[in-house]
Amino acid sequence: MRIVVTVVGKDRVGIIYRVTGILAKNHVNVLNINQNITDGFFNMILLADMAGARTEIGALRDHLEALAKELGVEIRVQSEEIFTAMHQI
Repeated sequence: MRIVVTVVGKDRVGIIYRVTGILAKNHVNVLNINQNITDGFFNMILLADMAGARTEIGALRDHLEALAKELGVEIRVQSEEIFTAMHQI
């Protein structure tokens, strides 16, 4: 299963490092990252593959939500299918 991880919030050092660290620890393969910073606000969309993951999406979501609270950002984890369905016109 492929997932989309979105991160939005005030920019600070280490956001990408911390998010991808959790993914790597759980053997989630990062396929693509698109991020930008505008007027001090960080925005990232990350596509990843959970085929070899050592966790389920719900547990991964819990880890990333805890990180979001620590960093003061919003992190969402969705299956690629749900993300795509939600963003179609």
